[in-house]
Amino acid sequence: MFNHWIQKIQEPTPIAPLLVFRIFFGAMMIFGTLRFMWLGWIEDHYIEPIFHFKYWGFEWIEPLSKTGLYVVHILMILGALGVMFASKLLYRISAITLFITFTYTELIDLTYYLNHYYFVSCVCLLLAILPHQVAQSLHDFKTGVVPRWVILIFKLQIAFVYVYAGLAKINYDWLILALPLKIWLPANSSMPVIGEIFTWKITPYIFSWFGMLYDCLIVFFLAYRKTRVWAYITVIIFHSLTGLLFQIGIFPLVMMGGTLIFFDWSKWTQKQNFQPIEKLKTLTFYKAFLGVYFLFQILFPWRFLLYDEKLFWTEQGYRFGWRVMLMEKAGTATFYVKNIQTGKETMVDNREFLNAHQEKQMAMQPDMILQFAHFLGKYYEKQGLGTPQVRVEAYVTLNARPSALLIDPKIDLMKEKDTFKTKKWIMPYPY
Repeated sequence: MFNHWIQKIQEPTPIAPLLVFRIFFGAMMIFGTLRFMWLGWIEDHYIEPIFHFKYWGFEWIEPLSKTGLYVVHILMILGALGVMFASKLLYRISAITLFITFTYTELIDLTYYLNHYYFVSCVCLLLAILPHQVAQSLHDFKTGVVPRWVILIFKLQIAFVYVYAGLAKINYDWLILALPLKIWLPANSSMPVIGEIFTWKITPYIFSWFGMLYDCLIVFFLAYRKTRVWAYITVIIFHSLTGLLFQIGIFPLVMMGGTLIFFDWSKWTQKQNFQPIEKLKTLTFYKAFLGVYFLFQILFPWRFLLYDEKLFWTEQGYRFGWRVMLMEKAGTATFYVKNIQTGKETMVDNREFLNAHQEKQMAMQPDMILQFAHFLGKYYEKQGLGTPQVRVEAYVTLNARPSALLIDPKIDLMKEKDTFKTKKWIMPYPY
């Protein structure tokens, strides 16, 4: 049975779904990049801040000059155009360019991490590395073929986003307390026509349960031919509504375009008896790569189970797990730098070094607090304070609960390191 399944996924299938996916994905990338440049975010995100928060293992990534970053974003647009329309070698160069330029910009600063940026990097990687049959153009829409498994891996990638997002919603706050939707929805009560609905007490519970069920089940309805059209209509309604209610950028558009790959588009392709596809000399490589890739996708979101502490509090194992808009968390972080020789302690003005978004994200995420503390220690050491001590008074509120200390204020953070071990300098979950 297993061998039959292996043979089945290697059979030729029309390339049309993948070409449609490439066109919509590329268009969203171009729109998103132009929007990013138009809003002045290159300067705001990368040029103006003195300090940038780093991803673990990518501390060596630094922003280029203003001109260099604009060149990177122009290359990103050209790469997206190539993904949409190019073929053969030009397609391959375009896909690799898109992956490198987009992923580079996202690795510059951790505070701008979003699940859909991670998703975009994953898709760009798959588009760049897949076999030569993927590199066909619109001219091949009616006649082009690819191995069935090529279409399948993009469906799987989308499935991971939805299913893990749904599983993450199976928690007490989301389902029983309807948090954070109980906080967010009333803020939209002024919307025309439907605004009053968001003031009803039952509405957050309906949205919470529907959101969980939608994420857990939608890919199965998209995969089943008889329910596919209705499922896609649901996709459009769901993501249109979330896009209107919440500030989540181009994510709704990306998912509305991405899920089109579940359609077979057979009525627009020529009926033909497909010839067996040339056996890939690199098939062993693809088996190994995709095996490791999807094993990572399956296991990595569960790493939070290695820690005893509350996930939403410490956020150890939170990122790269497809946890989408699960909590309302906010905080303040006041840093103090102490001269060991004189005993004098100085309060730091965070805005001397960070923009508003960086400060907001840092104040509620322990690993960023530690990074900033180390930066401050090194900065003030260069100012002549010897080896200063750095501590922080960080207060955080989670899902409208009373504010509580997040970090032990007595700890000298200069002596702590960011590792995969449990962070003892984080205060116990207080609620």
